[in-house]
Amino acid sequence: MLHESRLTLELRALLHARRVAALGTIGDDSNPFVSMVPYAMEPSLGCLVIHVSGLAAHTGNLQARPNVSLLVMHAEVEGGPVHALPRATLDGLARVLEAGNPAWETCQAAYVKRFPEAQFMTQLGDFRFVAIELNGARQVAGFGAARSIDEDEVRRALEPAGQ
Repeated sequence: MLHESRLTLELRALLHARRVAALGTIGDDSNPFVSMVPYAMEPSLGCLVIHVSGLAAHTGNLQARPNVSLLVMHAEVEGGPVHALPRATLDGLARVLEAGNPAWETCQAAYVKRFPEAQFMTQLGDFRFVAIELNGARQVAGFGAARSIDEDEVRRALEPAGQ
């Protein structure tokens, strides 16, 4: 197994512990738009998976302009310092998946495994799976512990611990 740095281990722990991200897209008016999305990880495809409604503003935005950003952060602890909260901003390219193709099936399985309560939503015609192919990140693991990460390292952090 490849040796991993403490920061990579912390990134993996963060991505696997949290289940929602702030998704940043760009609107038709060129203004940024941020929304909350639940996400799953699909390491074999090197992507995060979101399941979105065609009616949502962020869906139209990412279809028109697929460069997106997601912020995943540790939960705030009451009374704790908020400036040192571990967090990662992930950069990627959003791709709406066609129902029934192999990538769609793989992403659906990953999403339903993480969110079994959403199984019924995968059958609704208005919803679609989006694979966000990650191409880098900025990680802040606390004061004095910040770095930029390349695509390969981000994708390795999607894998479960011990792989």
